[in-house]
Formats: sequence, C-alpha cells, structure tokens
Amino acid sequence: MDTHLRLKEYINKFVTLTEEESEFFTSKFEVKKIKKRQIIVQPDFVAKHRNFVIQGTFRSYVVGDEGEDYTITLAIEDWWITDYNSYIFQQPATMFVIALEDSTVLQITYENEKLLKASNYKYETFFRMIAERSTAFMQRRIITNLTHSAEERYEHFMEKYAPIAQRVPQYALASFLGMTTEFLSKIRNKKAGKKS
Repeated sequence: MDTHLRLKEYINKFVTLTEEESEFFTSKFEVKKIKKRQIIVQPDFVAKHRNFVIQGTFRSYVVGDEGEDYTITLAIEDWWITDYNSYIFQQPATMFVIALEDSTVLQITYENEKLLKASNYKYETFFRMIAERSTAFMQRRIITNLTHSAEERYEHFMEKYAPIAQRVPQYALASFLGMTTEFLSKIRNKKAGKKS
C-alpha cells in the first residue's frame, strides 16, 4: 500500500478531510527507511521530527546514572514516536529512539506541523486528538505501574498488545513493564507451564 495512503486512512479515523486537504496534509510528510538498530533521536540533540510508523518497531528509552536503561515507549505500525518533550519545546532530547527492526516511517518536521496547524482547523484538531490519546495512554500506564503487580502488568499488556510482545526483545519488554528480564522469563515460564 502507498505509504501516504496509509496516513490518509489513519487521519480519516479522527477528522474528515476533502481529497485536497488530505493531499496537502500528507505532502508535508517525508518517507524514511530506517535500518534495524538505527537511532533516530538521541540525547542532547533536538528531536526535529514526529514519526508515524508505516512498517517496523521502535523503542524509546532513557539511560540512568548507573548505565541501566528504561523503556519509555514502544511503537509499531500506525503509532507515533519521538521524544515529545524535545519535539514540542524544541529543546535537547533526553531519550533515545531506536529501530528494533528494519522500518519505514513518515516524518514531519516541527515547522511543517506548525504550518499545518495554522492553515486548517481540521489539522489542528487531528494533532490535538492524537496528543490527548497519547496523554490518556501514558496516564493509564503510570497508574497500572503504580497499582498492579509485575504479573498483572504483564497480563494486562498481553491482553491488549500481544502482537508487540512477539516483535520486541525480551529486555525491552521487561524494561517497559518495570521488571528485570529474569523476572519476565519467570512469569512467561509460569504461564507456559499452566497451559501445558
């Protein structure tokens, strides 16, 4: 499928655009092929793009003082990823965003996003709606991490996002769920034992 057509279909889930509006919106995005393990955002550099995933998997993470890393977000097809604090405020990033597979994204620059928002209220509505969804998702995640056991967090993730679990390395999933790789292995082995 044409990459820009995928984006058009996605936008139309949120706002109804004319063909002309749709063409103008997607013209501001550029197709980028990203290799596995390629870093597209890194600390101390301003995140210049918001990325819509057409194909592939991404992980954003921060590195702690002791050198351990913490997964902040994962993204697959039809999801967005960047360092939002860096992108929105155009200040140096604090996290890495890395491709976990060979991937294709549609990138929009901060300047082009501003231009779109200023040119048509429908575009602004679209960006506001995806921002609201992202905020709600992060809130649910924080609450789940604070109020559920590691096992419950794993079960909840598998109920909603099982396909992602097959595609991301175990260390990235463990870090996202706030547990060690060893503990995630124990939970998975326990679940596998129950099934057999």
